[in-house]
Amino acid sequence: MSKLYVVGIGPGKVEGMTYEAARALEESDVIVGYTVYVDLVKDRFPDKTFLTTPMRREVERVELALAEAAKGKTVAMVCSGDPGVYGMSGLCEELAAKHPGVAVVTVPGVSAVLSGAAILGAPLMHDFAVISLSDLMTPWATIEKRLRAAAAADFVICLYNPSSHKRKDYLARACEIVLEAASPETVCGVAQNIGREGENIRTMTLQALRDAQVDMFSTVFIGNSQTRIIGGRMVTPRGYDHD
Repeated sequence: MSKLYVVGIGPGKVEGMTYEAARALEESDVIVGYTVYVDLVKDRFPDKTFLTTPMRREVERVELALAEAAKGKTVAMVCSGDPGVYGMSGLCEELAAKHPGVAVVTVPGVSAVLSGAAILGAPLMHDFAVISLSDLMTPWATIEKRLRAAAAADFVICLYNPSSHKRKDYLARACEIVLEAASPETVCGVAQNIGREGENIRTMTLQALRDAQVDMFSTVFIGNSQTRIIGGRMVTPRGYDHD
């Protein structure tokens, strides 16, 4: 049976890729992915055949990968972060039903919620929720409900896709919703270009985050009522007793 690996390459740098991910790419004859993500691995695997599609051509991308695998080739679909967190694993599993001779194997990676938290400090030491602000496939009304529920429950909230050219005010709108339940002084952080050139972090209050400029390469963290800045780092205490 042919294999289609769905590979999470982590934040982008080679050091952020797991050994399992590297082995899957080495084993593959063809590597398929969104152009930006393929460019992150091309130099390390120069002997492979690379096939790409632009953003918002996900179905075409998966069908291309499955068609290559159906020819008897070992194929890898690369995703940034983890393929099961807003990645391609689900779509690959759905469309693979048309190719019974192809086995889909998901190879996990380090998601931005984890790599972003690491460079900010330790913001996820207690319960947290991950919410995408993209309304391409999820109605904004549903996103609002999820934001409101997470804020009311005092979760740390990680926001994916916080802004784009068409959604410049979505982060501000999200902050307004969270502010219904959270203090304006709530500690927040932004991690940008995680593991890539131009990586940077910022910490600020929820009030300031509402007016902050972010992009699609940013991951936003909104702390809970216990989150604080310790030594310049964003930390949500787990609750251990110590002096």
